[in-house]
Amino acid sequence: MKNNLIYLLGGILLLFNACAGSETSSEKSTGIIENSISDSSEKPIILFFGNSLTAGYGLDEDETFPYLIGGKLEQDGLEYKVVNAGLSGDTSASGLSRLDWFLEEEPAVFVLELGANDGLRGIDLAETKSNLKSILTKVRSKYPETVLILAGMQIPPNMGPEYTARFAEIYPEVAQEEQVYLIPFLLEGVAGDPDLNLPDGIHPTAEGQKIVAATVWTHLKGLL
Repeated sequence: MKNNLIYLLGGILLLFNACAGSETSSEKSTGIIENSISDSSEKPIILFFGNSLTAGYGLDEDETFPYLIGGKLEQDGLEYKVVNAGLSGDTSASGLSRLDWFLEEEPAVFVLELGANDGLRGIDLAETKSNLKSILTKVRSKYPETVLILAGMQIPPNMGPEYTARFAEIYPEVAQEEQVYLIPFLLEGVAGDPDLNLPDGIHPTAEGQKIVAATVWTHLKGLL
């Protein structure tokens, strides 16, 4: 039923590329946000690297799931600096091209959330998979001790059932092949629920971001 609800939004989701690429700087299009809760440069870094889902399209900084993770860290007495490197409209290819800038400092944890825009644009999934693997490989080659986490994603069936099914398969494949941790579906419990998404039916509301943060925290907390 959950997936059916996601698929009902297929027509709306095709608008994602247009709306995601039109954000102003006040809507976090810069892709560089450090959590003010944990802003010490001497703290180990948790780097969230993704698209508008990570950037928090249409929301204030303190409503995004990376920021909320910072609050959970503080509550548990864990000293980390959270960096939100989400950029609206980012594909796996554009993410790979901008990655080096964010690797000037070693992250203790690197959370990769990319690929949704690839799927919505019908990009060759072999290319998407290759880009995701290249991002993870680049981080690991520079910082072998960094904990790597891949956030899984799903798309509606607008590109056809074979493409949709194949898209869902690449995340566990990449996680297994690169030996990284996997969050099976970042938007679990949020996607398809109109009460937890903005009017575009795509981006989580502040309440939706709380659920996303809880999902991420479930997988993250045991790795710190």
